[in-house]
Amino acid sequence: MDEIKLEELNSLGYKVRQHVIRMSGNGGCFIGASLSCTDLLVYLYSEFLNVSTDNLQDPNRDYLFLSKGHDVPALYGTMAEFGFFERERLLNHLSTNDNIYWHPNISIPGIEFHSGSLGHLLSVAMGVAYDCKINGQNNKIVVVLGDGELNEGTIWEGLLVASSIQLGNMMIVVDRNHFQANMKTEDLIKLEPIQDKFKAFGCEVIRIDGHDFNAMNDTFNSFPFSENKISVVIADTIRGKGLPSIEARADRWFCNFNDNEVQSLLKELDGNGPTQLESEILIVR
Repeated sequence: MDEIKLEELNSLGYKVRQHVIRMSGNGGCFIGASLSCTDLLVYLYSEFLNVSTDNLQDPNRDYLFLSKGHDVPALYGTMAEFGFFERERLLNHLSTNDNIYWHPNISIPGIEFHSGSLGHLLSVAMGVAYDCKINGQNNKIVVVLGDGELNEGTIWEGLLVASSIQLGNMMIVVDRNHFQANMKTEDLIKLEPIQDKFKAFGCEVIRIDGHDFNAMNDTFNSFPFSENKISVVIADTIRGKGLPSIEARADRWFCNFNDNEVQSLLKELDGNGPTQLESEILIVR
């Protein structure tokens, strides 16, 4: 990937992480999983998806469905950076005067569908993908799933149908941060070998580092991975990516930080904050 573009993507990822951190105060948000999928969403909107404020009414545009809806701070932050709404609106997070809260709301320009109850949006995305297919359109339909969300039976029921009707225009991106709520996925219900499971349901699968923009570029540019098969990207990520004091921690699932803690985390993100040990002392409750 071009070095300038890589620098631009890293800068965008940094800005979105700032937004997520700010939304973790004054009521809180699901900060860990939002930070794990930030780079994926930044890449998708910057390089892969044909969707913008100019073509939301165009039937030939692309679609993104955030099935793991609790990660919407990362989506809000990304969409604000791409001009879907003013950055200042992010300050209304959890305000009764706006619709920016813990899960996606279609009142926000660019949000495709409400989500919150895990497991549902794969089927919604399938419906859109099938409609585009039978109408002979070339839209790309992307649905972002959480790894813990894969415990939902509707995911695998949906894959059975999607494989049968050959939805080659659909991509599933799994944010594989290895945590589900407040414990590791493999300690609750084992998911591995996750690639083999998707392949058994008729998908074509590629596994990548979900924070490596070069790997994303190589992978997403090869879509569809196989004609008439669902393309699946297993993106290995780190919960809380960018904040060493909360990275890969089971207890950093939903957080409601006070103003001092938010400022400390912003400094940590910038590389000028307290040490990890000092952050631990500050943030532990």
